[in-house]
Amino acid sequence: MIHVSQAAISEIGRLQLKQQPNALLRLAVKLGGCSGWFYDMSFDETVQAGDRIFDLNGIKVLVDAASLNYVNGLALDYSEDLMGGGFRFHNPQAIATCGCGNSFSTTEPTSI
Repeated sequence: MIHVSQAAISEIGRLQLKQQPNALLRLAVKLGGCSGWFYDMSFDETVQAGDRIFDLNGIKVLVDAASLNYVNGLALDYSEDLMGGGFRFHNPQAIATCGCGNSFSTTEPTSI
């Protein structure tokens, strides 16, 4: 399960208003970044075979089958500071994260 804070829901909703009406939030994990994996968020109108759709407080989130194990238990937040705003990922499966907060490593083998 994925947990999304009210601040993240508000920001996603704000961003979604600038998208096509049928666009859903796609959350994926991809190889790369400082620690081995990074989070990728985009809007997508196409549901692929194997995608799971989550309704998180009115926000429809697509997660592909390969990313699903890496985001189980993920908490997504949004906050603003003097440097600007950004999404914050808190993943209980991560054994290390980099300074940017978007890259992480796990004990799982690195293959998607």
